[in-house]
Amino acid sequence: MPDDHVDDPEAVTGHDPVDRAGPTVVVVTGGDAPRPAAVAEARDAARGDLVVVAADSGAAHARAAGLPVHHLVGDLDSLDPTETRRLEADGARVDRHPVDKDATDLELALGAAEALGARRVLVLGGDGGRLDHFLANALVLCSPRFSNLVVDASMGDARLHVARPWHPTTLQGRPGDLVTLLPVHGAAEGVTTEGLLYPLDRETLEAGTTRGVSNEMSATEGVIRLTSGCLLVVRPGGSGTHLHEGLRTPRQGAS
Repeated sequence: MPDDHVDDPEAVTGHDPVDRAGPTVVVVTGGDAPRPAAVAEARDAARGDLVVVAADSGAAHARAAGLPVHHLVGDLDSLDPTETRRLEADGARVDRHPVDKDATDLELALGAAEALGARRVLVLGGDGGRLDHFLANALVLCSPRFSNLVVDASMGDARLHVARPWHPTTLQGRPGDLVTLLPVHGAAEGVTTEGLLYPLDRETLEAGTTRGVSNEMSATEGVIRLTSGCLLVVRPGGSGTHLHEGLRTPRQGAS
């Protein structure tokens, strides 16, 4: 498992764990169908070596999007049995879990991706409509259990990235795009950013703080590094107003 602490955020520059051995696994969740643009980006990111894990009714979304399903997990309470039989006939591995399981289908799918030897996981899904499900699924992306994975997700209009000490997060976008940094499972220390309107330089974001909410990209590329902890980087979609209004004074909190 990668080290959970580095002394200098600059020391991890250029370190790309995606280049390690192991496939990029695409996880398709149930609920709302993923956006076509997100599916296309996942195809490109997989570099032709596409491995797809479907979480329950995510199998139907995958088939509708033209993605082959190699592994199906979940309690399968939301998937037509005909679809399950079709996948089994096509050679997909099916892992059925009891309805009263202790994990969401997404957590089970991430575990399946890890068991397949994944080094990067791309999660495709919608926002689901239920706040508790959305929060649980967003938080499980940052679970210490999956700290050896590079995890990115598309949930509805939002994009989520998990930043860890051994893996800086690089963002591509437009000046003014909204970016929020949320420390998860404790404080995130040594947080350093580039290409954001309100920069951080080896600073600490305590658990529960809103200081990292509603930052904006100030360039077409942004980079987030940290020396300890975990950050959930959220790009909710849309643009802020501070960059275009010329508000460049570093702030003490969110707006």
